[in-house]
Amino acid sequence: MAKKEQKKSRGTKGISVSKENDFSEWYTQVIQKADLADYSAVSGCMVIKPAAWAIWEKIRDQVDERIKKLGVQNVAFPIFIPESLLTKEAAHIEGFAPEVAWVTHAGNSKLSERLAIRPTSEAIMYDSYSKWIRSHNDLPLKYNQWSNVVRWEFKHPTPFFRTREFYFNEGHTCFATQKEAENEGEEIIAMYTDVCEKFLALPSFVGKKSEKEKFAGAVYSTSMEFMMDNGKAIQGPVFHHDGQNFSKAYDIKFQDVNGKESYVWQNTWAISTRMIGVMFAIHSDDKGLVLPPKLAATQVVIVPILFEDSKAEVLKKAREIQKNLEKKGISVYLDDRDNYNPGWKFNEWEMKGIPVRIELGPRDLEKHQVMVARRDTSEKQALEITAIADEVRILLDDIQKSLFDKAQKILDKSILKVDNLKDAKAAFKDKRIVIAPWCSAVECEDIFKEKTGAKSLNSPLEQPKLKKGQTCSFCKEEAKLWMHFGKSY
Repeated sequence: MAKKEQKKSRGTKGISVSKENDFSEWYTQVIQKADLADYSAVSGCMVIKPAAWAIWEKIRDQVDERIKKLGVQNVAFPIFIPESLLTKEAAHIEGFAPEVAWVTHAGNSKLSERLAIRPTSEAIMYDSYSKWIRSHNDLPLKYNQWSNVVRWEFKHPTPFFRTREFYFNEGHTCFATQKEAENEGEEIIAMYTDVCEKFLALPSFVGKKSEKEKFAGAVYSTSMEFMMDNGKAIQGPVFHHDGQNFSKAYDIKFQDVNGKESYVWQNTWAISTRMIGVMFAIHSDDKGLVLPPKLAATQVVIVPILFEDSKAEVLKKAREIQKNLEKKGISVYLDDRDNYNPGWKFNEWEMKGIPVRIELGPRDLEKHQVMVARRDTSEKQALEITAIADEVRILLDDIQKSLFDKAQKILDKSILKVDNLKDAKAAFKDKRIVIAPWCSAVECEDIFKEKTGAKSLNSPLEQPKLKKGQTCSFCKEEAKLWMHFGKSY
């Protein structure tokens, strides 16, 4: 028997808790052991490591490509915002005031005016808009910037879900009419939905936020909400119609074709690095990370089974397979490290969520085949080497679709229709969210949250019909709409 060249296994530390029994600890372990992020010396701020940043770059590129087709141009504005600008829109600053981090000194010298570290860019951008927009010929103005922001949240930080610094796009658009501005909402939500479904393999439920939960300064906010296995919802991409609230505060006016002066109508919209965490949490399992193929930096890993007497031949074939896959546009990593045994490598790539693993040893060569394992289901099958490129392409597409279908089933079974507080409480205990007839009063929402620990999520854009005389599920006043409620991040 030939002497095996592989070194002994160094062992591998897997996930020590289950997703079902301890979601929070499970999620933390996945993030750290899959080498996605790390904590930093700044409380509440994380380091995004290469594997996760590569995913964000892919999301960013897909969004960027789509918004440019909508006529949006990218810009860059300062990260510092003078206090006098930030306070111009009362509702806006009231909503952000507790989260703003301030710069007060430069060296040992006190600044004449405090500078906010960007919590969002309305204030600094709209000061410029007021100088740039003069005529109807300057509209529509469609600018976006890719930026980092700081919101000094005091809640428990969770990597990607809730951190004091995060990255996002922020679109800031201006129009001559309300109709034009509101029509953009459909385009933006459709664009974000396309990216989330086709690339992140994530379905959502879309709707308008309540008055209490809408963006500070907006007329209304439309959100995409996603459902976790632990029964909590989390907000994803959002579109805010700001009406003329900011244009009046920042004096953004134009002359129409008749020479009449009017304030512009505005929107803001965003997708953030939070969506990376949402994707990790929904798709991954007790073995570690699971990635949709379209977002995986490495879609296939080839693990050769090496012995001294067949090493050269196996590696030669492995490299041929790698080249054939790459010709099909598939990203491949050949793990030819000789200081780890195959079992250790299998565990490592499972932990890191690589969609497809190809195993190739001397016995496989004799049979003109490879063993192929898919990460999402752990299923393995033998495939002929001559057909491997086409078969793996099909397999990757199937994994992408299967992940979306699984997430859709989780979402569908998680939403329960109720019409009373008792059933709502039972649904939350059962790790579900509810849709219920509601009066839309802020006081009712506050009391509901005190009693259940849950809050309003959004109200479906396509409303189920209310029964005649339908009352609110929680206060028995007249119901005005259907609203999703649930526990959330």
